[in-house]
Amino acid sequence: MCAGLFALNTSAQIEAPQPSPSAKVEQKVGLTDVTLEYSRPATRGREIFGELVPFGEVWRTGANNNTKITFSDDVEIDGKKLAKGTYAIYTVPNKDSWEVMFYSDSSNWGTPEEWSDSKVALKAMAKVRKTEIANESFGIFVNNLKNDGADLDFMWDKTLATLAFKVPTDAKTSASIEKVMKGPGAADFYAAASYYQESGKDLKKAHEWIMKATSMEEKAFWMWRKRSLIEAELGMKKEAIASAQKSMALAEQAKNMDYVKMNKASLKEWGAL
Repeated sequence: MCAGLFALNTSAQIEAPQPSPSAKVEQKVGLTDVTLEYSRPATRGREIFGELVPFGEVWRTGANNNTKITFSDDVEIDGKKLAKGTYAIYTVPNKDSWEVMFYSDSSNWGTPEEWSDSKVALKAMAKVRKTEIANESFGIFVNNLKNDGADLDFMWDKTLATLAFKVPTDAKTSASIEKVMKGPGAADFYAAASYYQESGKDLKKAHEWIMKATSMEEKAFWMWRKRSLIEAELGMKKEAIASAQKSMALAEQAKNMDYVKMNKASLKEWGAL
């Protein structure tokens, strides 16, 4: 009995605050999602830049795991394109500027054991200025929000390093406007037809929509398959057979044997094979 209690006690975990607590920032910039994940070391009376964090050396830009940033769209930094995705942020702090590096391998604890320049997706210089108020905890913030961009602010003690970035708001908005002004696309008509057919709603309306979808995407075998099923339910056997044959031929070209098999089964059921 005592041995069992001892085993339970030794497996207990003590909960205590982290010296460098983790933080997560999620910010919408224009139409782009920006997410930061990092740890926040504290000053605790120490001299930070030039001492604890030496000038001219690669820094993990925080504590513990490498700091991560995720962009949902391609962005532009210092006139250079950075593809959407997740990156580790490493910096080389200096008195007047910081070199900021977006590293494609974000799975390291701190700095990589073996640094690879080929994994540096983009380098840029951040401007540095002194602040009047000292920040006890290190922080990274997305500030100065505009429709087409924002600033990444790295703040600790009395140092503020700022790196601007741009997001493709205009391109995304223009594409959205153009799509809406053109009216529904084939995928929209297909989705509406599928919902009506599968929900037992107005099949004639579903057929109207699937006809529009297949006229816009003539090689979409899955749309022709849906059209054949709607036509079969409407008692349009001849049309259903023709649509299934079309779907099967397109599926064979696309090497999608699942749709070939489904169409063969339907054609056999409808007496066409």
